[in-house]
Amino acid sequence: MRAQWEMSTSGARNPLNRFGPKYFSQTDEDGITLEIVRRIGIKDGTFPELGVGDGLENNTLILLASGWRGFWIGTQDLCFDHRLNPKRFAFIKAWVSLENVTHLVQQGFEHIPANELDVLSLDLDGNDFYFAQELLKSGIFSKLLILEYNAKFPPPVKWKIKYDERHSWDGTDYFGASLQSFTELLAGFSYTLVCCNAATGANAFFVRDTYLSHFADIPRRVEDIFCGLPISAL
Repeated sequence: MRAQWEMSTSGARNPLNRFGPKYFSQTDEDGITLEIVRRIGIKDGTFPELGVGDGLENNTLILLASGWRGFWIGTQDLCFDHRLNPKRFAFIKAWVSLENVTHLVQQGFEHIPANELDVLSLDLDGNDFYFAQELLKSGIFSKLLILEYNAKFPPPVKWKIKYDERHSWDGTDYFGASLQSFTELLAGFSYTLVCCNAATGANAFFVRDTYLSHFADIPRRVEDIFCGLPISAL
């Protein structure tokens, strides 16, 4: 989502926000992701990302560059030849819907055989809440889950768009779901919010409760992690 945001002061006190350099992500997501996987202890992991643009700027390109295995799902052609290393990376060009999201991810698994999934990122500019819910209900879990949230609605506001298979972001505030809605959904699947990226207030980072001992320095209240109030869409 391309938007300009004003950083919330509460989220800025989160220790994870100190690890926020940009390499290939929109802003500071790369550094936060690398610090989280370092704390969990993942050195050579696996990832899928849904919604990757042309492949030059997203949340998992840094992982691919670091030697991880993974796959992307999106509608745009990539700016590079994704077939150069088919044993380590795959790209599925497809429009994601509730009817096919689980099948597409399972199809991606066939390209990178793995016993477990380490990082999953969703950035589809609209129906992300429903896709996350469907994948979790289908038993597709990751150690770290990165989700785009709508910072127009700060905690404790619960809000999400109505599901529309053909939804495409039109540059307005009508997209996605609030951080509170995501947090409550993910809690039901044993995930806890540990960070929102401070630079844009657009991405939320959730880890499986199994790994919470590595995040004892992180606030537990959603209000203390929330970042961002939208001031204009670009």
